[in-house]
Amino acid sequence: MTEAPATLIHLNPEQRAAAEHFEGPLLVLAGAGSGKTRVLTSRVCHLIREHGVAPDRILAVTFTNKAAGEMRERITGMLGGEPRGIWVGTFHAIGARIMRRHAELLGWNRQFTIFDQEQTLRLVKKVEEGVGLDPKRWSPKAMRAEMSAAKNQLVTAEDFARDHEEGFDLFLKNVAKVFPAYQASLKEQNAFDFDDLLTRPVELFETFPHLLDQYRDRFSFLLVDEYQDTNHAQFRFLELLGSEHGNMMVVGDDDQSIYGWRGADIRNILDFEKTFPGARVVRLEENYRSTQRILDAANAVISENLNRKGKTLRTSRSGGELVTRAETFDETDEARFIVDEIKARLGEHPDLVRSSFAVLYRTNAQARALEDAFRRDGMPYQVVGGVRFYERREIQDLLAYLRIISNPLDGVAFDRVVNYPRRGVGGASLERLASWAAEQGVSLLDAALRAEEVPEVSSSARRGLGQFADLIQRFSARAALASVGVVLQELVEELDLVRHLQDEGPDGEDRVRNVNELVAGAMDFDAELVQSMEGEDLDRFTELDLFLQQVALVADVDRLDPDADTVTLMTLHNAKGLEFPVVFIAGLEDGLFPLGRAYDDPAVLEEERRLFYVGITRAEEKLVLTWARQRRRAGEFTYGRLSHFVESIPDELIEGRRSARLVGSAGSTPHRSFAERRRDTVAETAVFDPDPVVETGMNQDQPRLVKGERVVHPTFGSGSVAGISGFGKDLKVTVDFDTVGTKKLLVRYANLEKDWM
Repeated sequence: MTEAPATLIHLNPEQRAAAEHFEGPLLVLAGAGSGKTRVLTSRVCHLIREHGVAPDRILAVTFTNKAAGEMRERITGMLGGEPRGIWVGTFHAIGARIMRRHAELLGWNRQFTIFDQEQTLRLVKKVEEGVGLDPKRWSPKAMRAEMSAAKNQLVTAEDFARDHEEGFDLFLKNVAKVFPAYQASLKEQNAFDFDDLLTRPVELFETFPHLLDQYRDRFSFLLVDEYQDTNHAQFRFLELLGSEHGNMMVVGDDDQSIYGWRGADIRNILDFEKTFPGARVVRLEENYRSTQRILDAANAVISENLNRKGKTLRTSRSGGELVTRAETFDETDEARFIVDEIKARLGEHPDLVRSSFAVLYRTNAQARALEDAFRRDGMPYQVVGGVRFYERREIQDLLAYLRIISNPLDGVAFDRVVNYPRRGVGGASLERLASWAAEQGVSLLDAALRAEEVPEVSSSARRGLGQFADLIQRFSARAALASVGVVLQELVEELDLVRHLQDEGPDGEDRVRNVNELVAGAMDFDAELVQSMEGEDLDRFTELDLFLQQVALVADVDRLDPDADTVTLMTLHNAKGLEFPVVFIAGLEDGLFPLGRAYDDPAVLEEERRLFYVGITRAEEKLVLTWARQRRRAGEFTYGRLSHFVESIPDELIEGRRSARLVGSAGSTPHRSFAERRRDTVAETAVFDPDPVVETGMNQDQPRLVKGERVVHPTFGSGSVAGISGFGKDLKVTVDFDTVGTKKLLVRYANLEKDWM
């Protein structure tokens, strides 16, 4: 066997096979924790060192800025220096980079603005009002989601309007009115939304074949991470660039495809060999993260999916703790159980700290009960999924100033800050200004410069508009010469923003700290992005332009703080790509996980199962699965049964537990030793019923309920039926229980029986 090159020394045989691959298409099926980033970076270095491929012939595409940064850092470390000319970035960053060079071909200029979610929502609302729709009736979020889905499928606004303007679906008919106007408004403001950064490069390549040829010649090797998450627009972009030379390596895991709800198409990875005939397939099945028992549980769960390429995770870490399956009374009891388990483990395992633990759940609403329990106990925690830094009001305000300084056509930015801080410009004056600007065919900022010409605008508003326009002009000139950090610091001082925020009361100090953090970030912006662009066309852009692009493209700003010694709470979607020694997955009841609507569509149910698989494979040492007999949802109690996903795990991998409340040991200490908890586990497993609640309404033996008759509930005891409402699966019964009072129950989950006593 030949000696492995230095870049491949630390790879296992499968990893090495993928990294050594030279020309032709390659599909790497990389199981969870199998070292896919190491393979990607090793192959880049192998191409450069062993095959003499120039770095500027390589394009590597990822899904997050964090992954792109890590990849670039590893490549630089392995090569001993920055590979000049290589492109490494997210799909959106690569798209923005291409559009910075060629925007004029599609009618934009290169100083375009990138609108984030908050800005696009404002624009959708404004466009709705412009076409005569009430945003309170027709949700701007729903409108934006429908347009985004269309763009991800490469459906243009014109095509969408043609397909739906005469249809019977009233919502789609209204989207057909908004979509073309929304796109026109973006163009008027020299702006793109995030979806445009995926679709416009495709439009460029399809419209200008000579340009496509240039990029095909430039990038003779493509590498794509997380390929299972690509949507149709991303697939088409890659197909255009890579189909001719075929040197495309994609790395992904069909078993971790969990973003179908936002346009990802699992068929892209399942059909890769059809799209790229002759493709080589390498499976990475050795897991370096979890114990074998955790992997056996994961393999058992995912094997029930039909639409998958097939692989079985393995590890050299044989054995490990059993998977704990814990039954609790309700969401409060479930949260208490989790907190107590964490405290017990911290006491028994000196190597564990609070950041060793993660609690994962299907929906954000589940965080409330968990947060309450952690707060009551005084245990520090962090929730991944709160308000992102760049979405905070004070940050959005400052970024709006920077955007209009960079791009004077940005009307959304103008609307946001023209009267912040207050300059005496009221709503009526702004409406007259906007009407006059439209009549004259000028931007809002140009209209503000000529405010003296606008009829029926108060003198105070004219003065405020003039002051605002003058400020933007001065800072635009300043931005052409000064660093973005200096520009931002001077802007904060000129606006006297710190004083205005402090005047807001207790929250003001937090807002000031956020502003200071943004200024510090701008000061630290020392051309990392500039260096990555290798000096191409940089004379066309100010540092402010590049800073705004970087900010707009930060998709993972809500990431975990790895330095915080806190328990992490997050949804399963947010947990993808992370790992923790101890993982809890909460809320494992049918109807919550998987979600009830998943039963209507086999493809959705398989995606829910993949999400469970993702959760399981986050755990390194210990996995705890919890569920509750009842849970308050939408203001009413629902009665649950254990998720059938959990029932897929073989019994020999499971230890059954019940919460102290269910066991009834009221006098027991909440912090039992591990040996005591194991004794409880053995006793409880003997009586554990994995299916304690019959799916009422689907059971033909379920007795019909009659008002006035006596019934028995497994938890609340005996009572009398006081009323019945609803139909079918939504049938509800009101019962006056003898001991706990009146309860309104969903019949199909209540497991009521007739009281024959």
